[in-house]
Amino acid sequence: MIDYNKVLSDKVKKVQPSGIRKFFDLLQDMTGAISLGVGEPDFVTPWHIRDAGIYSLEKGFTKYSSNAGLAALRREIAKYLKRRFDLSYDYNTEMIVTVGGSEAIDMAMRALLNPGDEVIVPMPSFVCYPPLAEMTGAKAVLVETRAEDEFKLTSELIRQHITPRTKLIVLPFPNNPTGGTMEKEDYDAIAQIIEGTDIMLLSDEIYAELTYGGHHYSPANHPKLYERTILVNGFSKSHAMTGWRMGYVCGPAPVIAQMIKLHQFAIMCAPTTSQYAALEAMQNGDGDIEMMREEYDGRRKYIVEGLNRIGLPCREPKGAFYAFPDIRPTGLDSDTFCERLLREEKVAVIPGNAFGECGEGFVRCSYASSMHDLEEALIRMERFLNKLRDEGTMKG
Repeated sequence: MIDYNKVLSDKVKKVQPSGIRKFFDLLQDMTGAISLGVGEPDFVTPWHIRDAGIYSLEKGFTKYSSNAGLAALRREIAKYLKRRFDLSYDYNTEMIVTVGGSEAIDMAMRALLNPGDEVIVPMPSFVCYPPLAEMTGAKAVLVETRAEDEFKLTSELIRQHITPRTKLIVLPFPNNPTGGTMEKEDYDAIAQIIEGTDIMLLSDEIYAELTYGGHHYSPANHPKLYERTILVNGFSKSHAMTGWRMGYVCGPAPVIAQMIKLHQFAIMCAPTTSQYAALEAMQNGDGDIEMMREEYDGRRKYIVEGLNRIGLPCREPKGAFYAFPDIRPTGLDSDTFCERLLREEKVAVIPGNAFGECGEGFVRCSYASSMHDLEEALIRMERFLNKLRDEGTMKG
């Protein structure tokens, strides 16, 4: 009888499954529940974008595209990046259309990292970065960001963790789950630290369009960091296109040349139908972005005010669509808080420690939900906190 424990990859066996999925599994068999756990827009992909995908099928555009993606789409992405973020990339040599941002992150790490290299990953952050780094044989160096620093990756933290083995710094801003962002002055400090090194930056900017109270600033906007930056973005959050699995990566031509080889052998090309839909999004979707961001902004203000009012301290998130309240006043750990809230009040939120151990004491609440659901969720959460007060665990 075959021993699968000997057959399977040791590296893959060591990777822990996502802590997020546990709560979606609990939610599946529960009626009347409200989920603030999902990390995707509640909007349907705008009709004109869906229609473009449908029309491409009607016209029979069902063959492979070029490996890097449709030339017309890459041209429009280049125009979009210039128009929206003042970024300049050559669509022929510095860009690949990918299967979501996730493929781009995986390819970037595999193209850059050798066994023994170190990757600085700020935490809390989305769950994919450390496992993908470690599957290349590199070491993920987890750096705990702090609420008092608005969960930014500060120059002080980088200095504390940088070593001669540091090859890559991950910059997941705007951040999932904290909503933290980085500004030009933050990148000024990083530029000073890594000047004269060969350290690269992997900037995951999937939430770039969901920046509130200011304009998104990319490390690729910084003159001293442009040549070091691999920029990952996509259509999932900005255009409500999660299921279309459309992303792209931009960066220095020598890096992109190596990434395209990985893309050729593993993927061939992104789905053609999705590329035609994305082309329409680039050409005529700016109004959709503005509409959705304005709606998220209203929800953002509502949920932050509500969480603070009911007794869960919450800093104002400046990007993405997540609030990250402090649940330590309840006397419960993050897992217990989330499990009890789901079972007793049927509200699903995600424990902060699913995004790194330093997320303990916090939970992630997505406001990519209707105002009706946010209102009802806050009512139920307040009722739950009052129960904890009666039990004597809740402070205040």
